[in-house]
Amino acid sequence: MVGMTEAPWLTIIGIGEDGVAGLSAAARAALADAEIVTGATRHLALAGELRGAVEAWPVPFEDGIARLIGHRGRRVVMLASGDPFWFGAGTSVTRHLSPGEWIAHPAPSSFALAAARLGWGLEDCSCLGLHAAPFGRLRPHIARGRRAIVLVRDGAAVGGLAAYLDAAGFGASALHVLEALGGSRERIRHTTAATFAFDDIAHLVAVGIVFEGAGAVLPQAGLSDDWFAHDGQITKSPIRAVTLAALAPKPGESLWDIGAGSGSIGISWLLAHPSTRATALEADPVRARRIAANAAALGVDRLVVVEGRAPDCLGELPCPDAVFIGGGLSEALLRALWPRVEQGARIVANAVTLESEALLTQWQAAQGGSLMRIEVAQAVPIGTRRGWRAQFPVVQWTYPA
Repeated sequence: MVGMTEAPWLTIIGIGEDGVAGLSAAARAALADAEIVTGATRHLALAGELRGAVEAWPVPFEDGIARLIGHRGRRVVMLASGDPFWFGAGTSVTRHLSPGEWIAHPAPSSFALAAARLGWGLEDCSCLGLHAAPFGRLRPHIARGRRAIVLVRDGAAVGGLAAYLDAAGFGASALHVLEALGGSRERIRHTTAATFAFDDIAHLVAVGIVFEGAGAVLPQAGLSDDWFAHDGQITKSPIRAVTLAALAPKPGESLWDIGAGSGSIGISWLLAHPSTRATALEADPVRARRIAANAAALGVDRLVVVEGRAPDCLGELPCPDAVFIGGGLSEALLRALWPRVEQGARIVANAVTLESEALLTQWQAAQGGSLMRIEVAQAVPIGTRRGWRAQFPVVQWTYPA
C-alpha cells in the first residue's frame, strides 16, 4: 500500500467535450508525464495525441479495475467524464485504493454545465444519473413546478424518459435536451414529454425537466394505502405512520422488514432519506414479487427482497439498525433476533391476534421497552346517519423504549 507521504501513482482527470483545452495546468502536466493513460475510447479521443502508453478501458467497467491496480507504482492517468466523483467513475476505482494513492482533477460536471446553460440553481434541482437506473427513480422527485437535471445513457433513452413521464400523467413537463455540452457539437433543444419527437440526439446527453401535469404526486410521508398493490396484508396508513415514528429512520440506517406483506414499511423507510437501506423478508412468493414491483413503482431501488420465512432466512445478513415484525411473530423469531438487538438494533413488533399480543406482553415484561395499544375507527354511513367502524386494534412493542 502507498503511504500518505508518497506521491500518488494514479491521477484521475475529468475531461469534457472541449478536450485538453479545458483542463487545468496541473491536469495537463499529469497527462504529459504519464507512463500509462487509460479511459473509455471517447475520453482517449478527446485527449488527442498522448506520450504514454494508451489502454482503452474495457466493458463492463469493473473488468478494468484489477488491470489498473496492477499498474500501481507507475505514473498512471485515468480519464473520466467531467466530475468523476458525481455520478462518475471515480468512486468505483478509489474504493479499492488507500488514501494517498490518487489525486483528482475534476472538470465541470454535466450537471453544472446544464444548470449554467439553463440558468438554474443546482441547489434547487434534483440531480440524478440514470445511465443504468430505471426511470422510476425519478418518482419521488416529481412534483409540479419542481426541476430536475438527469443524465441518460443515449438519445433513445430520452424518448423512454419522455414516455415514462407522459404515462405518469406529467406529459406537460418541459424537457430541455442538452447534447455534448462544452464542445463544438453542443446543442440545446426544447420540447415536452408528450410531444417529444427527436430522433437524432447526440451523446453525451443531459435533460433538464420542469415537471408539470395532472399526475399523482408521491407524498414524502403519510402515503395512503392506494399507493401500494396488496392483497389485504398491509400495515394500514394510520398504523404505518405510528410504526414509522417508532422505527425512527435516520440517514444511513438499514431496516429488516419481516413478514413484509406489501413492503409498505420498508418502502416508507427508504423514502425517509436517500441513504437508508432495507431488506424485506417475505415467505409468500407472490407477495415477494409484489413487494419488488411496489418498490420499483415508487422509485426506491435500494430494497432487497428475500423470499423466505424468518428466522430461517436470516442467515448471514448484516446486522440491521432496526427490525420491524409485521408478520410471522413467534417466540422462535424473537429469540433469533435478540442477539441483533444486543448488538444495538432496535425492534418494533406489531401484533393483531390474542396469541401475538400475549407474546409481546411477556417479552415486554421480561425485557422492558414500551407497549402500546393502537385503536383506529373510521366514520362510515349507517343508513342516513354515520357511525364508527373500528379496525382490529394493534399492540405495538418497541425496544428499547
